[in-house]
Amino acid sequence: MNRAELKKMILGAVATVPTPFTKSYALDLGVAAELTHWWVEQGLVRGTTVIKVAAAMGEGPDLSDDEWPRLLKTTVEASGSRGAIVCGLKPKNTLHTIEDARRAADLGAIGVQIDLPIFHHSNQDDMVRFFSDISDAIDIGIVLYNTHWFTTGIEPATLVRLKDAEHLVAIKWSVPKNGNYDAMKEFAHIFNVIDNSSDPVRSHRLGARGFISSLAAVNPRHDLEMWRLLEEKKYDEAAAEWHRTEGSLRDIYDRSAKRSGGYRVLKGLMAVTGRPVGPPRPPTLPMDASELAELRTLVESWGWPVTERIKGVA
Repeated sequence: MNRAELKKMILGAVATVPTPFTKSYALDLGVAAELTHWWVEQGLVRGTTVIKVAAAMGEGPDLSDDEWPRLLKTTVEASGSRGAIVCGLKPKNTLHTIEDARRAADLGAIGVQIDLPIFHHSNQDDMVRFFSDISDAIDIGIVLYNTHWFTTGIEPATLVRLKDAEHLVAIKWSVPKNGNYDAMKEFAHIFNVIDNSSDPVRSHRLGARGFISSLAAVNPRHDLEMWRLLEEKKYDEAAAEWHRTEGSLRDIYDRSAKRSGGYRVLKGLMAVTGRPVGPPRPPTLPMDASELAELRTLVESWGWPVTERIKGVA
């Protein structure tokens, strides 16, 4: 596939989905398949969004090199021809990243999310070589994750230099505090920018073609509606809805992080809406009963269905 074809598939309300575990922290592929069927039925389909597995929010870095391919295979098979599956890859050197990307392609992924080469203390030239070499070696799409909190970040001018990396399709974009977010205008005409700054309205005004949300896996139709509002440039309505839901979660996220890190809130959201996916892997703690009760009350205030009694471990 070329960039033009891939840009039509890697866009929209990007659903970064949780990885289901049993109480003993083993992969629960049965639940993964059931949830994938539900996500597709709810509209998370090719041309509208992608389902992104094994990314950070899905505890991808905690999965072994035997586990993530099994999770990816399960999700691809469960989504059928309607789904567009992107797989997060753990940071590795160029050669090993190519191996993983080819393996993901063989398993049916349409793309892979790749962090900056954070452990190599890479400069901008290194980053150009890294993504160019991977692009030349594969036929599926690359979502470049600007993990600037681990590195110096990738500069807009560097992204422009990557315009000939045919399989580099999307940029998951945020910037450090006081950074120039609007510099995305320099490359938004080349790649699909996926907002990772919790401001999808601002990014869409600047030309972005998608956004990351913690709610797409919980209530897909909500985020699909958000995308419709953005595409129709109903920005006031979209901003109000984002503030009502994602914005009201901010305090819970902040307080949750003081008790334990990781992506425990997403698993809590899945639990209170009746689709539990098990605990996060240690050292992250699951949300306790009082945290879940607060989360359930908030979700209920949005008018979303919640469980009266939470089953399983969040």
